Amino acid sequence: MGINKQTDEQAEIQIGPTELGMVRFFVRGEAFEIPMDFTPDEAQEIAAEIEAAAALARENKAGKR
Repeated sequence: MGINKQTDEQAEIQIGPTELGMVRFFVRGEAFEIPMDFTPDEAQEIAAEIEAAAALARENKAGKR
């Protein structure tokens, strides 16, 4: 499955700090659980990528009006 393929699959994500000083992304679906730990610096890089993707998504949506 690619990033542009639609799906009916549902999952939830929780994000928070761990006791060991990591940032955990915990993704849970009906048949899976995926814990992913990142250093604070890695988490900030991911946050910047999410912000950049959100800005591009807004541009794409505005261009389709």
